[in-house]
Amino acid sequence: MSLLWVVPFAGVLLSIALMPLFAANVWHHHFGKITLGWTLLFLVPFAFNFGFAPTLELGVHVFLAEYIPFIILLFTLFTISGGILVQGNLHGSAKLNTGLLALGTVLASIMGTTGAAMLLIRPLLRANDNRKHNVHVVVFFIFLVANIGGGLTPLGDPPLFLGFLKGVDFFWTLEHMALPVLILAVPLLVIFYGLDRYLLSREDEVNGDDPTPDEPLKLLGKVNFLLLGGVVAAVLMSGTWKPGIHFDVLGTEVALQSILRDVILLVLAVISLAITSRKVRQDNEFEWGPIQEVAKLFSGIFLTIAPVIAILKAGTHGHLAGVVNAVTNAQGNPIDVMYFWMSGTLSAFLDNAPTYLLFFNMASGDAEVMMKSLTSTLLAISMGSVFMGAITYIGNAPNFMVKAIAEQRGVKMPSFFGYMLWSCGLLLPLLVVLMLVML
Repeated sequence: MSLLWVVPFAGVLLSIALMPLFAANVWHHHFGKITLGWTLLFLVPFAFNFGFAPTLELGVHVFLAEYIPFIILLFTLFTISGGILVQGNLHGSAKLNTGLLALGTVLASIMGTTGAAMLLIRPLLRANDNRKHNVHVVVFFIFLVANIGGGLTPLGDPPLFLGFLKGVDFFWTLEHMALPVLILAVPLLVIFYGLDRYLLSREDEVNGDDPTPDEPLKLLGKVNFLLLGGVVAAVLMSGTWKPGIHFDVLGTEVALQSILRDVILLVLAVISLAITSRKVRQDNEFEWGPIQEVAKLFSGIFLTIAPVIAILKAGTHGHLAGVVNAVTNAQGNPIDVMYFWMSGTLSAFLDNAPTYLLFFNMASGDAEVMMKSLTSTLLAISMGSVFMGAITYIGNAPNFMVKAIAEQRGVKMPSFFGYMLWSCGLLLPLLVVLMLVML
């Protein structure tokens, strides 16, 4: 397949990356149509060249094996976390802010980076809304809660769940990603505490009038934490229970445990909607827009990425031989450092979920081989995709959501490149240390 087949995939990703910056109004109202246009630009020529039946089989495989399980997990985590409300006004101190960042970092691997970010960003903003300097609070929140904290489990960040769907063991991720998360999270928390304490020590830092009235701290919708436990149990079940029962749908095998997992997740989401009061969701400013956007965008991404994966699987005989050669040595073995930086760089400027999928398939595509023979390569791809999504606002979906909420509450967030000054200055040195330690 020629590189022309890559154009629709590149078009989707570049639209996601650039249009919110340069044509925000057009993108906001028409992102679904734009994504559909790029998808049809792939599907129509593919059907014309290879026939209707192979095109249908490809679509069925993409949706049943990858997209539907992926979006069901995100939908469930989004729905359940939206039913948990932290109410009341905290008073921001260096200890409190650092504690909330640490809590969010841990929760991100349990309820997903999106869920943890949406749960804690508003209480954190309220706690610091009477301060002169609060941009750094949001920037470190994006680093830790919206990205790094999701690195411990497949529930945490979309790239790792894609790996789980490909066969990467749940506990492999927990075992191998624990140290990398600590290597990044602990220094960032220490740096934040020092910076926040210094700023708070300045005489003009805190305004006399707190715009948020004092009220007791309350946690509402606590029953949803039990439902989150059910999500963890369902995902673990699908990775450990192997009854050997499969259903063939136009050439795609769907395992019984995967069907059961997805049904349980949907039931848990429905239960959350039924038992959580409408007022809790209203006070949480819960709306369906973000998950609808993710669902539409990733349907196009998962379809248009198919020819890219096929070209990469051709290795040095394909039209992306240059990319393959860049991450492979003369003996044909993967260069882990290159996998780390290349997957990370693309994750920063495009989106970390499809980037993970690309490099996972480039390295082998077989989860058993990756976990046993190419452990360090799989780790390099996982670290690069998850952690470097924090380099820009567009690297991971929660980044932009947190930025938008902060700006709504009056925080003057940095521009796209202003944010990169923060991320490159703080994250890149730590990523170099991470590379030296782990690879």
